[in-house]
Amino acid sequence: MHAFYFLIVNYNSTKLIDDLIQSIFQIKDILYQIIIVNNSPEDRSIDLLKNEYIFILDAPKNLGFGSACNLGLNWIYTQNQQAIVWLINPDAYLLENEFEKIIQFFNGYSEVSILGTIIYNSVDKVWFAGGRFIPKIGAIIKEDLVSNTNSAYVPCDWVSGCSLIINLRNFSECPQFDPAYFLYYEDFDFCRRYTTQGHLIAITKQFGVIHRPSSITDRNPFKKIKHSTYSYLLTLERYTNKLVFVLKLIRLTFNAFVLIFIKPKKALGKVAGILNYFMRSHNSSL
Repeated sequence: MHAFYFLIVNYNSTKLIDDLIQSIFQIKDILYQIIIVNNSPEDRSIDLLKNEYIFILDAPKNLGFGSACNLGLNWIYTQNQQAIVWLINPDAYLLENEFEKIIQFFNGYSEVSILGTIIYNSVDKVWFAGGRFIPKIGAIIKEDLVSNTNSAYVPCDWVSGCSLIINLRNFSECPQFDPAYFLYYEDFDFCRRYTTQGHLIAITKQFGVIHRPSSITDRNPFKKIKHSTYSYLLTLERYTNKLVFVLKLIRLTFNAFVLIFIKPKKALGKVAGILNYFMRSHNSSL
């Protein structure tokens, strides 16, 4: 029975995942297992990565990021309800950290339920180091909370799903992402929901990754904008007031029409996302 798991969601990203796995294989001081949820079951190249450390779960179709994570989390939870799970994007790879400190961290700071790690981009600049949320104005912002501190961790409002560690022992049942989110903002919603249940969300610089942003989603910019727009509106609906929601919606719609002659794919993606949101709202009210 493993106490530490890496959880990776694959969507036609075998080469990126291979790079990530090579960075994981540098770990010599803790026992771990790698769980890959294959969100593109028609692509069997991922099977080439199987070995004694790697287990592949096939999704029946592309479930979206959050639902695919749920598939992996549920499987891990059946193996060990006390495990530590590091959810990490395929387009990221690990820094050379002392990984035995991960287990030590959660033994020493057991109050932390969801821990985000510092994330750098490919030129070693901080890409994510903490998230803040200001409900009164609907502001979901990144803020560097750890670079200038020696604290083991800093509490924050949300952390990035690109590199997120879950301490399962703090949950009475398996934590879940909301399947209403296909892509984007599912990490924010995940953190906010579990915060309201009394869980501590935090960020640390003791462990980190290097991320190549949008290496996967930029393959289809229309779908990227559509999903992010829909998820953004869903998040505003849940976590802000009606006035803020309406003002943000007006601004978003205006921006889409301005962009139609400049960046048509981006504009159409925004319009599609807005329409999807209202279709969902209409269907849920029936």
